[in-house]
Amino acid sequence: MKKLFALLAVIGLLSVTGFSQETKQEVTTKDSVTAVDSTKTAAAAEENAGPVQEKGLHQVIKEKFIEGGAGFMAFVVLCLILGLAIAIERIIYLNLATTNTEKLLKKVEDALQSGGKEAALEVCRNTPGPVASIFYQGISRSDEGAEIVEKTVVSYGSVQMGLLEKGLTWLSLFIALAPMLGFMGTVIGMIEAFDAIAIAGDISPALVAGGIKVALITTVGGLIVAMILQVFYNYLLSKVDALTTDMEDASISLVDILVKYNAKK
Repeated sequence: MKKLFALLAVIGLLSVTGFSQETKQEVTTKDSVTAVDSTKTAAAAEENAGPVQEKGLHQVIKEKFIEGGAGFMAFVVLCLILGLAIAIERIIYLNLATTNTEKLLKKVEDALQSGGKEAALEVCRNTPGPVASIFYQGISRSDEGAEIVEKTVVSYGSVQMGLLEKGLTWLSLFIALAPMLGFMGTVIGMIEAFDAIAIAGDISPALVAGGIKVALITTVGGLIVAMILQVFYNYLLSKVDALTTDMEDASISLVDILVKYNAKK
């Protein structure tokens, strides 16, 4: 899972780097185009007059990225990439950790009846997931009494809970960090707009509008990133809660099965 997360993060970083370089090239191209003679520009505009083509989503996002400033927008996009990498890794891990507890309990009970403790342990060894790991720890100490088994199950269940929730704190960090970076870009953009007013010595709507627009784009980007990651975060929390409930219910059933098994011995 760590290799998967590292691979996703590297791919994201490379894509952000390539995207930033591409936007810089576009900015340079736009600057060179504005230096063309005005008569040629007018002639080209008349020649190309016709129906306006709709821009694609990729082109619109690229333009907004340029308008928001590559400096701040790159950090916002980086939060999105790292957050998605964590979310995808956690989704894969939690789906692999999901176990049919009723089927596993039936297998363990049948193994205890037919082959005893060692057969039940073999069933747990061959079953992936945290529930089987908890069962293994409980069954391995079944000869020490129900109280010891219960304490073992509870203690090892806490360990498995930590593994299930691993990485969620980083995801919550990126959810909080993305809008903060957007707000910071907005504040800096507003400062630049007021600096332009101070230099010009005049409050002109055209002078301020451009700076305010650029400033607000960073806020929109940060909020969009936070909303996307929040959806994944809530899904992961619900998945962890469901797995935790299954572990607790299955652990109680396991203790009952072991008590009945020891009583028959």
